[in-house]
Amino acid sequence: MTLVASFVRGLALAVVALALAPSASSARDKVVRIGFQKYGNVILLKGKGGLENKLAPLGFKVEWKEFPSGPPLLEAFNVGVIDFGHAGEAPPIFGQAAGAQFLYVAHEPPAPKGEAILVPKSSPIRTVADLKGKKIALNKGSNVHYLLVRALEKAGVKYSEIEPAFLAPADARAAFERGAVDAWVIWDPFQAAAEVAVGARTLADATGLAPNHQFYLAGQKFTDANSQVIDAVIAAIAEVDEWAKGNERTVAEELSAGIGIPVPVLEIALKRQTYGIKPLDESVVAEQQRIADTFHALGLLPKAITVSTIVRRSGS
Repeated sequence: MTLVASFVRGLALAVVALALAPSASSARDKVVRIGFQKYGNVILLKGKGGLENKLAPLGFKVEWKEFPSGPPLLEAFNVGVIDFGHAGEAPPIFGQAAGAQFLYVAHEPPAPKGEAILVPKSSPIRTVADLKGKKIALNKGSNVHYLLVRALEKAGVKYSEIEPAFLAPADARAAFERGAVDAWVIWDPFQAAAEVAVGARTLADATGLAPNHQFYLAGQKFTDANSQVIDAVIAAIAEVDEWAKGNERTVAEELSAGIGIPVPVLEIALKRQTYGIKPLDESVVAEQQRIADTFHALGLLPKAITVSTIVRRSGS
């Protein structure tokens, strides 16, 4: 079974359950459904509040839907459960290959320190080359999938020479702590949490390997019909960006309880996060295309895709 097929089948039940959950509003045609994860500026937007007031003049309310990672969030686009969301580099690529109907609408600058390959603090593994033959936990089809591929490539280790253990972040953390895997490839705030709680050691972060962009995505049909709503959401994220940049301790203290991330963990993650939301330019599209081509060459995508065909252009 291809990775894309597994991506779709393995997440379908969870997404359908979300789709069947009771709506927070009876006016379905006047709701923007926003998918979020426990990292990034969207959860900061939710925690700070205020988006609802910005959307009220447009006649829209907000429904927030939480996802454990990017792949199930992209599958939510595929089955029409959300209208807006965010993810790293790899999930939109697998989502596009699986036929999800969405557009790239904006991005944040690269944040290469916000994802890493971790090993236990007492591990004898000292270099990426030492991962040959080892069992490595990662979230299938996630942003860190590409980081692992690139890190192994640079170290001269074939992807086929490691044993991937495809686990969601919570399960991967448990496996990592009990020694069931040799390494864990993960992103913030799970990365920061492992560093704080168990002293996990960074074997390599994404510096020089992967940009680690954060992308903002919107449903194709929703965007075509409600471009002003998408613009308003993006503008609200830009305001959160401005508030959070250089203010990490204050942001962490204000939002910690509401989003369920301890202050020390949230502060570390925020310092590795980047700010400055903007439309995709040709260089970012080209970087994303290189990632897609890499996955296709490894046989992880069933077909080649063209990223530029689903990028929202300025003014559209």
